[in-house]
Amino acid sequence: MAQYQITLDDQLLHQLFIGDSRDAGVAALLETVLNQVLKAQASEQLNAEHYQRTEERRGYRNGTYPHTLTTRVGKLTLSVPRFRDGTFSTELFARYQRSEQALVLALMEMVLNGVSTRKVTQVTEELCGAEFSKSTVSELCKQLDPIVQEWAQRPLKGRAYPFLLVDAMYVKVREDGRVRSRGVMIATGINESGYREILGLQIGDTESEASWGAFFEDLKQRGLQGVDLVTSDHHTGLVKAVRTHFQGVTWQRCQTHFMRNILDASPKSLRPEIKAHVRTIFEAANEKVGRELLKKTITAFAQTAPKAMEVLENGFDDATAVLALPANVRVRTRTTNAVERLNEELRRRERVIRIFPNRDSVLRLFGALLMEQDDKWTTERTYIDLRAYFAWRKDQTQKKNE
Repeated sequence: MAQYQITLDDQLLHQLFIGDSRDAGVAALLETVLNQVLKAQASEQLNAEHYQRTEERRGYRNGTYPHTLTTRVGKLTLSVPRFRDGTFSTELFARYQRSEQALVLALMEMVLNGVSTRKVTQVTEELCGAEFSKSTVSELCKQLDPIVQEWAQRPLKGRAYPFLLVDAMYVKVREDGRVRSRGVMIATGINESGYREILGLQIGDTESEASWGAFFEDLKQRGLQGVDLVTSDHHTGLVKAVRTHFQGVTWQRCQTHFMRNILDASPKSLRPEIKAHVRTIFEAANEKVGRELLKKTITAFAQTAPKAMEVLENGFDDATAVLALPANVRVRTRTTNAVERLNEELRRRERVIRIFPNRDSVLRLFGALLMEQDDKWTTERTYIDLRAYFAWRKDQTQKKNE
């Protein structure tokens, strides 16, 4: 799937418009979209699709001929339509040569904002000097769908994912004539080599146990295995689904969310002090030390912040599950902060759209962006050095067998 990756950061834009780029992903996308534009122009000029019989038809196709277009992202081979009377015309090539930078930028905008038929209509009209029907523009947008779907449903077999981090974000989707809030569930895994991967995304009606359960079942059917710890917030439906679909796996309550719960139940004047105490618990050397610090904290604030101490005591075991793991593993697995940072990047693009026209459009945009991020992670350094973890797990297994 690497050939379809689209990097939309400043570095790539610099390469596209200043340097000598040969990015296969952008070239493939550009070639596909331009060929679709040519087909759409042919249909518009003939007033008929392939093999369509209609009284309004203005002529007939006579195959295509190849046209090579040299661009900064490589050579593109376009299939230019022929008409029997030879009257097919297009301003695409002239417009491209006059404003290459504007075209590539527009196509990238099409990918990022491709969920909006109105926006893509504006882009294609600017590129090609012609109006296109809503259905034609929708087809252009959907060129990305098979690529995203193939990536989102790729097999996960062949390696273990000891750590799974899951979270959800809400977006507005227009369905049945109404705007509804829908949850986008995202799973990030840390594989046995210590690298991060985005394992999947799915849209649910709500963050219910059923929605999360369906998501987890899909991950398992695709081959997810070797999960040892799942980190998430304390959403009831999510926790129940984790316990049902990952029996025997440790659940780690996100410490960032847990801290917010504690502070929300604390008097404002005491929040800085309570936060400092709770932080020492989270950073304890082991569970025994953490429990001792818990007792001291409860004793110190039992009278002045009883509700906060009740929250702390009830959630202690789940929020400190990582204390059983080697120290170098804890920081990366005790919160869902990494997933939330990913969500923030998605949210930045989502704010441009505001309301998605359908669920497919959500998957198209988010999937393309997550594919890009997943590709970046494969080129980064190891996220966690898991040698100590596997040595610890081997030692635990030996103790059980003694």
